[in-house]
Amino acid sequence: MRVQTEEWRKFVPGIRMYNGKKTFFWNGDKLWEGPDWNRRNLFHDEEERDSWQVVMVLPGVEVIPRFAFCCCKNLEKVIMADTVKRIEMCAFDRCGSLKFVRLSRTLEFIGLNAFWYCQSLTSIFIPPSCTMIEDRAFYGCKCMLILGLPQQVELGQDVFQETDLIKRSPFRRDEDGYGVYYDSDGDDDVEAKQWIKSMNNEEAYALHRACSSFNPIAEIIHDLVTQHGIKAMKMPNAIGITPSQYLAANTFDDISEKDIINRYISDMMGEVF
Repeated sequence: MRVQTEEWRKFVPGIRMYNGKKTFFWNGDKLWEGPDWNRRNLFHDEEERDSWQVVMVLPGVEVIPRFAFCCCKNLEKVIMADTVKRIEMCAFDRCGSLKFVRLSRTLEFIGLNAFWYCQSLTSIFIPPSCTMIEDRAFYGCKCMLILGLPQQVELGQDVFQETDLIKRSPFRRDEDGYGVYYDSDGDDDVEAKQWIKSMNNEEAYALHRACSSFNPIAEIIHDLVTQHGIKAMKMPNAIGITPSQYLAANTFDDISEKDIINRYISDMMGEVF
């Protein structure tokens, strides 16, 4: 879901129903007080926090602080304005119902355990402005399989451990089917990080790269489909993900696959007639 700048202007801080979901329009007000191990809610008790289904982080917010939305058990969707630069430690950890996250386009940092055990999260697309994802940021996101990750992002340790992505990787498994992935020198997940970043690097996966990239370009996707045929949109990569699936999940695009297909068919019909 892309929210245009002009749409943000109509949102004011507060909690209300929006598109049939109980939504917290958050302007950066402090939510917690006290040390991490003995935090106290300032405005919203646990029952209220558990009722939130959507969090909209409003323009002007630059930092989502430590533990801001942790354990919001019914939170399904998070949409961030493009002013957010940092997501701090455990900001969304153990949000077990969280399925959709649209990150800020200017995000620079994702902290330790930021999305730890968000077990319903299936995909994440990282903007190229992000330079660091700290240890275990997406650890335990068991359903996560679709990933858009720029090459230059530095990854901490075990960032994607216990995810479907690692489960489908070529690395060693434990008894639960999750990757152990130690390299020959005993350093943890160095090889896995390289594999995650390079899984779509082969020329055969050019369409996968185009559909999973930041700001995918319709003209490039169309040209690749023209070269390889419309069936290329359904060609799985090594972990079974198709360009069509990347495009549908990509939070940084508003490209319609239907429009791509219709244009391709129109071009083909033009050649025939």
